Amino acid sequence: MSKILIAMSGGVDSSVAALLMKNQGNDCYGVTMKLHRERDESIGGCVTTKDIEDAQNICKKINIPYSVVDFTRDFDKYVIKNFIESYENGATPNPCIECNYHLKFDKLFEYGKALGYDKIVTGHYARIEYSDKYGRNVLKKAVDMSKDQSYVLFRLTPEQLDNTLFPLGSYSKDEIREMAEDADFGISEKKDSQDICFIPDGDYVSFIEKYTKKSYPYGNFVTTDGKILGTHKGIIRYTVGQRKGLGLALPHSMYVVEKRLDTNEVVIGENEDLFHRELWADEVSLSAIDFIDTPLRVNAKIRYNQKEQPATATMENGLLHIVFDEPQRAICKGQSVVIYDGDTVIGGGRIR
Repeated sequence: MSKILIAMSGGVDSSVAALLMKNQGNDCYGVTMKLHRERDESIGGCVTTKDIEDAQNICKKINIPYSVVDFTRDFDKYVIKNFIESYENGATPNPCIECNYHLKFDKLFEYGKALGYDKIVTGHYARIEYSDKYGRNVLKKAVDMSKDQSYVLFRLTPEQLDNTLFPLGSYSKDEIREMAEDADFGISEKKDSQDICFIPDGDYVSFIEKYTKKSYPYGNFVTTDGKILGTHKGIIRYTVGQRKGLGLALPHSMYVVEKRLDTNEVVIGENEDLFHRELWADEVSLSAIDFIDTPLRVNAKIRYNQKEQPATATMENGLLHIVFDEPQRAICKGQSVVIYDGDTVIGGGRIR
């Protein structure tokens, strides 16, 4: 029997994860992370008051202790401020990766360890298995590829993998909903959380302006050869690859291909201008291996919903260098590149 801390969001996945761990005879403790001090409950998002009530009811139903732990200060420091600074520096962040790395598998695990709980469980769709090839526990894709979340978990360290369990990794979402229904949890049809949890209405620009209490200066839309096309409404409003919402009268479909912070210009180009074969990444995390000392053939993906693509990975001065076999569209600074060996996550980094 293990002493297991379970991250409870009040949703179907974490509730069934708790049930599976309890049914295995483990000593379980359910915890919900409070991440927001203020929020509009009417527009939903990640961990509302209703979610906390649901998590508490589930824990009561399966007879395990439950509490809420306040991580709002850490969430603000590691997730929200990083999110804003990324946009201000012309990047497109992925806050879920930062939250997993800094909060769920670091702060929350340390909280549980202080209480005597040696493992942490979440409702993520991924697997952790021992690999004879790599001689350690490795992170692997979920069986249900439509729900696979290995991309947002790539920063888990070998030590964290040794102390984490993903009980849903071998199940489909339909099977998980059936388990919730059979257990009479009353949440089997509850919708999955979507988008950015602290901006559930999707208006990240308004969120940033309200948080920073500042507006971002207008500047020029320009072509790749310097021709001015019009005025943009603040560089944080645009993302590489964007086509809609530019407010320009263009002769045909054109796209944001670059953001120039030094001149406050948003560069507009053709679709073919978005394709590149190479990228460099910093904040590199490797879990299946300790280092890359010779060119390594991998499959790599540059965004959550992309199918990974064949590439060669090398490292130089602590940076990860990826050269794809074929050019990739809209490689965005601030997003993450994750490299795979089949269904095993080798590691990844933040695209710079």
